[in-house]
Amino acid sequence: MNDSVKMRKAMTAPYTVWMAVFVVVPIALVVYFSFTNVGGKFTLDNIKAIGEFRGTYLISIELAFVATVICLILAYPIAYSISRMKDERRQQTMIMLIMLPMWMNFLIRTYAWMTLIEDTGLINTFIKWFLHLFGYEFEGFSMINTQGAIILGMVYNFLPYMVLPIYTVLTKIDESVIEAGRDLGASGRKIFTMIILPQSAPGIISGITMVFVPAVSTFIISKLLGGGMTYLIGDIIENYFLGNAGEVNYNVGAALSLVLMILILISMGIMNRFDKETGEEAGGII
Repeated sequence: MNDSVKMRKAMTAPYTVWMAVFVVVPIALVVYFSFTNVGGKFTLDNIKAIGEFRGTYLISIELAFVATVICLILAYPIAYSISRMKDERRQQTMIMLIMLPMWMNFLIRTYAWMTLIEDTGLINTFIKWFLHLFGYEFEGFSMINTQGAIILGMVYNFLPYMVLPIYTVLTKIDESVIEAGRDLGASGRKIFTMIILPQSAPGIISGITMVFVPAVSTFIISKLLGGGMTYLIGDIIENYFLGNAGEVNYNVGAALSLVLMILILISMGIMNRFDKETGEEAGGII
């Protein structure tokens, strides 16, 4: 074994230890608790209990899907417009502004939205005041404690995760390819649909994964903005581990977490498959 191989092994050793301690061991514990009872004996009762939460899984997936679609619709034009800016300093400034809210604590950002969309929040207060100037009385919108509020919180908190990968891919598109399309008489729509969109597909897929995964497993957003009216699977798992709605039951909580991990891995596998296919197609376009 030569020195370079030894050096590489020595450099990767800390990462291997890190993965083992913070990834492999926690997953192994989740699997262990999923298939054992309080006494540590093997059982399938925890897996069978998951059937009671089919509706919760479905609503979690549904809301996460809607939030992901909205993020994509909002993020793509934002990322595209920033990537087309000629001045790189302006691009960096815009990206910094998008990332700026992420520098604040997740909980604080969510609480801020509560003060905005409450029945007596800033939005309703302003609308009431504005309409009152014209002689209209307005009771206000009922925005908080709804599924719409949960989706709003997801979109606000996870939108940068969609913008950044799309922006990164768009900045790598060769301008000469776009110019060649124009020289060949292609319209702006054809250039976008046949050149820009296919080549930006890897960024879109990465963004979808980065938004959907945290959205489907979130719990604090539904608790604060949903007011506990809509339970997501993350809320149920938290209750079983912390005992917020009864006694602590790590075994059922672990089983729910295991199924959620499997669903996330399946969705990531599907996205990776699309990523490979679009990668090959994008290469063909060039």
